[in-house]
Amino acid sequence: MSSKSRRITLTVNGEAVARDVPVRLNLVDFLRHDLGFTGSHVGCEQGACGACTVVLDDQTVRGCLVLAVQADGCVVQTIEGAGNGDNGLMAELQAMFHLLNALQCGFCTPGMLLSAHELLQANPLPSREEIRDYLSGNFCRCTGYQAIVDAVAAVSRARREAPAA
Repeated sequence: MSSKSRRITLTVNGEAVARDVPVRLNLVDFLRHDLGFTGSHVGCEQGACGACTVVLDDQTVRGCLVLAVQADGCVVQTIEGAGNGDNGLMAELQAMFHLLNALQCGFCTPGMLLSAHELLQANPLPSREEIRDYLSGNFCRCTGYQAIVDAVAAVSRARREAPAA
């Protein structure tokens, strides 16, 4: 191992991973190219668009702004592993995005879903304004956001109205 690479160990989508990585490799490129998790997209590479959103130790982050070596010892979840142990929330969000056509080209969708998932876990009853605000770091060029906000609000409403098991 050279001084320009470092051994990291982390858990990605529930699986232990150990790799030597270049110290300047960002997390999203590591996930996509080294591990094959291509659901997180690379858009602006400046943290502005949200296409590269992943979950790092239970918090959404921009994968293009985090170096892979910074994730050493962490738990990472990509859209491919999202929803494990969340009581069906991610599946409900995905279904509602599909039903309400909130995904169109799909480039922003993984980041939108991960952000919406994080929002509803923290605040199960957000207002439409809170949804818009929370998703504001995820850019979408296709939908105009209305359908996305509708989908998140519909999942929130359905969960609120669902009878307790």
